[in-house]
Amino acid sequence: MADNTSSGQGFDRRNFIRTAAGATAAAGAFAGAARGAGIDPDKKLRVGFIGTGGRGTGAASQALQADDNIELVAMADVFQERIDKSLESLSKQKPLEGKVSVPAERQFVGLDAYKRVLDSDVDVVLLTTSPGFRPLHLRAAIEAGKHVFAEKPMAVDAAGVRHVYETLKMAEGKPLSIVAGFCWRYSPSRREAYQKVMEEGLIGDITSVYATYYSGHSKPHLDPSLRTDGMTDIEWQIRNWYNYTWLGGGGLVEQAVHSVDKIGWVMGDQSPIQCRATGGLAAPQVGTGNIFDHNHIAYEYPNNVWCHLASRKAPGCFNENADYVRGTKGTLIIGRGSDPYIEDNDGKLLWRFRKPRAGEPNMYQVEHDELFDSIRTGEHINDGPRMIHSSMMAIMGRMSAQTGKQVTWEEALAADEDLFENEGGMTWDQSYEPHGVPVPGVTTIPGIAGVEKDTKAAMTELERRPWLKA
Repeated sequence: MADNTSSGQGFDRRNFIRTAAGATAAAGAFAGAARGAGIDPDKKLRVGFIGTGGRGTGAASQALQADDNIELVAMADVFQERIDKSLESLSKQKPLEGKVSVPAERQFVGLDAYKRVLDSDVDVVLLTTSPGFRPLHLRAAIEAGKHVFAEKPMAVDAAGVRHVYETLKMAEGKPLSIVAGFCWRYSPSRREAYQKVMEEGLIGDITSVYATYYSGHSKPHLDPSLRTDGMTDIEWQIRNWYNYTWLGGGGLVEQAVHSVDKIGWVMGDQSPIQCRATGGLAAPQVGTGNIFDHNHIAYEYPNNVWCHLASRKAPGCFNENADYVRGTKGTLIIGRGSDPYIEDNDGKLLWRFRKPRAGEPNMYQVEHDELFDSIRTGEHINDGPRMIHSSMMAIMGRMSAQTGKQVTWEEALAADEDLFENEGGMTWDQSYEPHGVPVPGVTTIPGIAGVEKDTKAAMTELERRPWLKA
C-alpha cells in the first residue's frame, strides 16, 4: 500500500485475483484449529494495534486486561490524531498501568502502516480498521504468523470474502488463534440460550426467526463544508467510512451483521438456500454517502423455514435489538428485558437465564480472555469458518436489497462484486468517486439474477458450494 505521503506509489487493495473464480482455489472443509506448545506465562506477549478508532481502542483495552504479562508496543492508523486520542484514553485506564509502551517510533501512520506493525516483533495483532481493509490486513497478519483478533465483518463484498477464505485455508495447520469480533457468540447468556434451543431442544424444531436491529444513525456523514481545501477523496471517504459501502459495507453488513450472525448461529451455520430483501434510503443525510438506511431480509432454509432480519438506522423511530426464535414447542426471546428467556406456546415460562450475583461477564472481555488463554495454552481458537459465513450472509442480503432480486447462496458467493473498481490500486492523493445510492430494479451485480459475469475460468462445484463445515 501507499502511505499518505506524496510518494504516489500504488498498491492492490486486497492483493487478490479480481474474478469470481480466482480467489477460491482451495476447496474442501476447514480443519479445526491447530494445537501448539503454548506460550509460557513468564514470556511477555507483545500486541500490535491496527485501526485506533473508538471500537478499536475498546478492543485494545480488553486485550490488555486479558493477560497479566502483556504489553501494547505498536500502533497504526491513517491519522496521527486517532493514535494520539487512543493512547490518551488507554493511558488513563488504571488496569492498563504498565501495559502500554508505544513511543513515537512505533506509531505508524499511512495506508501501509499495518505492515510496519507486523514487522515490530509482535505476537498478536488487533485488526480494527474500517472493514474494507480487513481482507488485506488479515492476509498479511497470517502470512506474518501472528495471532489475530479481527473485528467484524470480515469483508464488505464477495471478492473480499473469497480472499479471506483463501487466507483461512493458508492458516490451516498453523498454531495460530483467530478470534472474530462477533461478540454475541462470547456472551454467556446467549451461549446458554442457544444451548437450550440447539442442544436441548427446549423449543422443539425451529420454524422461524425474526431479528431486529432498529436504531438511530450511528456515524452520521460529516457536513461537506467541513472538507478542507486539499483533502483528497480517499481521506474524506475514510473520515466518513461508515457511509461508503467500499469501506464499511453499509449498516447491514457493518452493524446488523451481528443479528445475521445470530441467525446463522441458531441455524447451525448452514448456508441459506436463498434470500429476498427490500431496502433503501429513507432519511438522507448531508454528504455523499451511498448506503441504505433500512433493510428487510428473509433467508430461506430447508423445510420452509424462513429467518427474517429487519434493520433501520433513522432518528425518531422505534428502536429495538432483539431476536425471536420460534419453534414447534415454544419461543426463545432475546433482547426484551435484561435476560434471554423461553416460553412455551401457551406463554408459560420454561427457562430464563440466571445472571450471576456479580453480573454477566462482559462479552467483549470474554472474547479476549478466551483468545489470550488459547495463546497461552496452545489450545488455539479458529473462528474463521463462521466469521466469513456470517459476513457473506449479510453481503448476500445487501445484494438482494440493492438489486431487488432474489439471490441464491451460490450466486452471492460467486458474484463478480468488488466495490473498489480501480485496477491501478489506491493512493492517498487519488481521485475516487464511488457508485451512487443503489436503485432496486435498476442496480445490477454481475452474477446475480442472470447478469453476465466477466470471469476467466468457471468455478468448480466444490468451489461454489458452502464451505462452512467447521
